[in-house]
Amino acid sequence: MPHALRRLTLAACATLAWLLPFAPVAADLAAPHSEAVPTVHGLALYDAPELPADFSHFPHVNPEAPSGGTLTQAAVGGSFDSTNPFIIRGTPAAGLFEIYDTLVEGNPGEPFSVYGLLAEGMRLDPERTWIEFDLRPEARFHDGEPVTAHDVVYSFELLTEQGNPFYGAYYADVESVTALDERTVRFDFAEVHSRELPLIVGQLPVLPRHYWEARDFTAPTLAAHPGSGPYRIAEVDPGRRIVYERDPDYWGRDLAVKRGRHNIDRLVYDYYRDRDIAWEAFKAGVLDYRIDARAATWAIGYDFPAYRDGLVRRLAVPDGQPARMQAFVFNLRRDKFADPRVREALSLTFDFPWLNANLFYDAYRRTESYFQNSEMAASGLPEGDELALLEPWRDQLPERLFQEPVPHEHPLALRERLRLALDLLREAGYEVQGDRLVHGETGQPLTVEVLLFDTGMERVTQPMLRNMARLGIQGSIRIVDINQYLNRLRRFDFDMTVGQFPQSNNPGNEQRDFWTSAAAEVPQSRNLMGLADPVVDDLVDRLIRADSREALNVTARALDRVLLWRFPMIPHYHSGETRIAIWDKFAWPEPFPEYGMDLAAWWVNAEREAEINQRLRRR
Repeated sequence: MPHALRRLTLAACATLAWLLPFAPVAADLAAPHSEAVPTVHGLALYDAPELPADFSHFPHVNPEAPSGGTLTQAAVGGSFDSTNPFIIRGTPAAGLFEIYDTLVEGNPGEPFSVYGLLAEGMRLDPERTWIEFDLRPEARFHDGEPVTAHDVVYSFELLTEQGNPFYGAYYADVESVTALDERTVRFDFAEVHSRELPLIVGQLPVLPRHYWEARDFTAPTLAAHPGSGPYRIAEVDPGRRIVYERDPDYWGRDLAVKRGRHNIDRLVYDYYRDRDIAWEAFKAGVLDYRIDARAATWAIGYDFPAYRDGLVRRLAVPDGQPARMQAFVFNLRRDKFADPRVREALSLTFDFPWLNANLFYDAYRRTESYFQNSEMAASGLPEGDELALLEPWRDQLPERLFQEPVPHEHPLALRERLRLALDLLREAGYEVQGDRLVHGETGQPLTVEVLLFDTGMERVTQPMLRNMARLGIQGSIRIVDINQYLNRLRRFDFDMTVGQFPQSNNPGNEQRDFWTSAAAEVPQSRNLMGLADPVVDDLVDRLIRADSREALNVTARALDRVLLWRFPMIPHYHSGETRIAIWDKFAWPEPFPEYGMDLAAWWVNAEREAEINQRLRRR
């Protein structure tokens, strides 16, 4: 699961949130080092890491990249009220993980390999029941204090006991954390045989114990906290912006995992309530960089002077990870969505071919798997080892799962889809009375409210609600600000909303957060739909314990198939690439790394930046 912790906390923390309670035991006791196990510079999920112990920099970076300049981008969502991204309370500012270092750093050019960052070496038990990290003696927090093994133990205790429940679930199988001495920390694991666990404990953000011990960690704050990372907080202006400046004294700037990276002096996140306003700010040169998620804008929106003059560029970067699942999510805690026939019927009202032709300029493909664009996606009928995983649960699974292939073979024509949807709704006990669809026993009309915080999704939602109306379903959209949105999610106060479920090529512990019963009733869980299914729980557990690539693929296919037949959400669409627009002052090495673009490897061309600034001043 490369970069999973960063991917699942940064963007999602500001809009959705997290996970599961747990109570691992952390310790701070002396214990002997495990000297019989060799110390290594890096680890891979399977086999060995690609880069040798003496590598000087990641292959995708320019080690001689110049430093300087500014990168300004938009944060859409209104505002923020906290610079603590690790807790449930408050709305955290964008970009906060730039100030924190972790024990290891992932290489985006490999599926899942990690190399020492705060740790200069590591020892992994051959049975993978424990791992030890040796911290670098030169590692320092921004205030000059050394990073010690006691800070690691403290961070683990703090995050798993007082932080966002995500950390409790992510590290649920860690039995203890021990500071063997000032520079050596050991993690001991429960006997669950999670192959990725030794690697993902290295993704733990390390916080300064001396700073947080005297403070209330659970309270939102706007303080400029010290970390040990390449950037530090320079400016906090709630409602407007947060600014990070590159630390000229960053302790790790010459490490192999950092050389040629973090070259830009200032990272600025300007806040906008609406994507359309942010788009106008980009065209005016107020913003330097944007990820363009709107197909219509990408297709026809770049006919403005700066683009015609060559001051703005567009990049389409292929995605090396499985396509992110974005979907309308049902709140299964509500009785009206308890029947899977109702959920399947509602999914048929989502007319993707019409959306793609009329709104998206045929830029997308329908998402038909929770692991789309990977060998983990289910297809056809279950067979072989996948069937063997599902057979013990046959009496708890729909018979169609064993008899009908996936992807689902629903009709493409809207009229046929709505006819099938109405048949399913009638089977579920609904009938048409006048112009309304009501339940035959309760007399309750079927109504659907879609909760949003971003007006950009309104144009995708409205056509679906119009199709529901043709069946007699009363639909509406409720758009609220980000704080109200988060509060309503915490209370499970919604019918449907839009959720995003990013996947990596190595899914693992984070799947507990997405799908399991233990996460279903936890406020701010990523299990937005409230899915509680023993079959899914079992498959997630097996996925985490998979001991080979093939076992992982087979188990993921079984999980994918079960989720598809449960209809907990209405999948949207994907493009297979990330569309980026920039003011043409940046440079980067090519080709991009295979498994994820590394923005930290970019730098600013000073001459080009000066030329653009001069032309903008003349306008």
